[in-house]
Amino acid sequence: MSLALEARQFLRSTRSGILSTFSTKFPGYPFGSVAPFVLDHSGQPIILISSIAEHTRNILANPKVSLLVFAGDEDLQASARLTLIGEANMIDKEDANLRARYLRYLPQAASYFDTHDFKFYRIEIAQARYIAGFGKMGWVSGDELSGNELPAETISGAELIADSQLASQETAIIEHMNADHTDSLIAYCRHFHGIDATHAKMLGIDRDGFDVRVDVQTGIEVNTEAASQTPVLRFNFEQPIHDAQSARMALVGMSKAAKP
Repeated sequence: MSLALEARQFLRSTRSGILSTFSTKFPGYPFGSVAPFVLDHSGQPIILISSIAEHTRNILANPKVSLLVFAGDEDLQASARLTLIGEANMIDKEDANLRARYLRYLPQAASYFDTHDFKFYRIEIAQARYIAGFGKMGWVSGDELSGNELPAETISGAELIADSQLASQETAIIEHMNADHTDSLIAYCRHFHGIDATHAKMLGIDRDGFDVRVDVQTGIEVNTEAASQTPVLRFNFEQPIHDAQSARMALVGMSKAAKP
């Protein structure tokens, strides 16, 4: 697996980080703040921030930012982490597909959409520094992180453009899976993650995979511990998808693999 692909899979599994902006109050100094985010279908972080927040004022003066994302809290230096650098630009908060996607992952933010001073910003990634662990690290470009480093037979430029098609179909795919295929989602959790879920709900699906929020059986110590650490499970596809039809084929294949 290439470093860029590993970095992308890691990024897909995270939803919070430390946003650093250039301070306007104290010129020359970086300013860090906590930043929950959701990735859009092109793999760019989307943040929802208030116009009165310090980091927003900084972005309006200088859109160049960095976003540090990491996992785990026991030994941060031994754990994977990813630093993204790029530009944060305001985008349409009323984009229905993006809004629905954001709220599936971060439902606690629902009230922010009724507040006029909260806006969506997309961080357009220019470069990324991925540290997988001791001795395994490197820089990857924003294009590589988005998937352009994959060989042509794996994903074409047309499939990259088709991210918008998948974005428009995402809600329908998720509603179908959650209404009619909960048993399959539970089977995925057991087969691919070794977790016995009592309930599973798909949150999002993208070119590389999908995310499922789980409830876990009580009385099973290992599974309860795993779920407390990863309440949202990430499932990676063997091959990238680009629309509802290719998503169906991938999900059916996983269902066959997960059958006891």
